[in-house]
Amino acid sequence: MARFLFVDAMTDLIAKTAIDRRLAGIVGPVIEGLGFELVRVRLMGGKTRILQIMADRAEGGIEVDDCATISTAVSAVLDVEDPVEDNYVLEVSSPGIDRPLTRLKDFDMWKGWEARIETTELIDGRRRFKGTLAGVEDEEILIQIEEGGEEVTIGLRFDWLSDAKLILTDELIAEMLRQKKASGTFDESQFDEIEEIEGEDDEPAEETKH
Repeated sequence: MARFLFVDAMTDLIAKTAIDRRLAGIVGPVIEGLGFELVRVRLMGGKTRILQIMADRAEGGIEVDDCATISTAVSAVLDVEDPVEDNYVLEVSSPGIDRPLTRLKDFDMWKGWEARIETTELIDGRRRFKGTLAGVEDEEILIQIEEGGEEVTIGLRFDWLSDAKLILTDELIAEMLRQKKASGTFDESQFDEIEEIEGEDDEPAEETKH
């Protein structure tokens, strides 16, 4: 029953392709059973395929040890289900500082922060929007953008979105640092080379080969 409930709630932002959605249907209930939430799953090609799973706590703040716990549990169920024919490397990580926004609640949780959003179809002649998140209203996410030299707030239906993520800024890094210090989980080494890893996850992934 839990798996069906999870699949019903899944969006293309969490799992884009058919195989991603199948994988999400398998690992999602396992992750939720451990007390975490699935943020995104992607099976990426290459010489060695990579199954990337991003997870978080409902209130935020997943740690490396949590990733290891998830990796162990997910590996066990994937070995049984065997949904991927080729060899692959499993990577379980936090969403990172410039995290993807994949659930409607993410746009409310990160209200006031800058984001980049892409839509599946042209909206008033454009697909890409950059601005400050202004919350959620019904099934629309609100974003404040610059248009004609003025700041305007527009609404985009959640099901129009093909991609969305926070923009890495000094203010966002400082806020993440503040949150980690407040929770007592601050590891200064994670922030030493932030300029060199822009766009990457801020926490190391737990890797498992299959």
